[in-house]
Amino acid sequence: MMSMSSDTSRRPLAFKIAAFLASAGLVASTGGLAQAAGSSAQSATEIQVAQSETAPATPPAPTVEAPASSGSVDVAELMAEGPLPDIIVGDPDAPVTIVEYASMTCGHCANFHVNSLPQLKKDFIDTGKAKLIIREFPFDPRALAGAMLARCTGDDAKRTAMVDVLLEQQGEWVRAENASAALLKFAKLAGMSQDDFTACLNDKELQQKVVETQERGQNEFGVNATPTFFVNGDKYSGALGPDEMAAVIESHL
Repeated sequence: MMSMSSDTSRRPLAFKIAAFLASAGLVASTGGLAQAAGSSAQSATEIQVAQSETAPATPPAPTVEAPASSGSVDVAELMAEGPLPDIIVGDPDAPVTIVEYASMTCGHCANFHVNSLPQLKKDFIDTGKAKLIIREFPFDPRALAGAMLARCTGDDAKRTAMVDVLLEQQGEWVRAENASAALLKFAKLAGMSQDDFTACLNDKELQQKVVETQERGQNEFGVNATPTFFVNGDKYSGALGPDEMAAVIESHL
């Protein structure tokens, strides 16, 4: 679980986009983007937006007990309108609401999305029992840039797909020497042009809203680590395994 340092938790996250992204080589300058465009020809997994049509599966009975929550928040306050619109994965009327605060560079977040989410999606989200909302909680410049790019893709389905791919292929861009080139490759797969990429990373209004989303999670709901989940208001921190999360969901049905 990625935790916020004490220095970070005390200071306001009023990032300035130029200095903030420059610290990770993410300022979208003409020269840097030209190099990135050349790198975009390298092989990459395409972002898949369409979902496969599979028959709903009956969720198996949980084999583990639901872990104890570390507290709870008022659901109405949690679901109140925030700086950025929530993008819902699943049936908006599903009885169980999972809100995940995630950082795009968080290894435990990637672990959850790779090893737990596919089964949970099959058993609970695709069957209308639960819905998932992912909110931004960036810890570093690259996480901020990834969150911004996902919001710039153009529609809800592409944003969800971009989040999935950036987490599933986290190692390809988080540890890349040229983060701008690596992220541009993924942006182009989502249909963004080089100019779109430049404009996105320099969108100060979007950048501020992502930061405000993080600050709201921290200040109003006590989020200080990623991933942090709220399941119908009950708080759970850490990359819960599929059986643990299944047990938590079942306890709310």
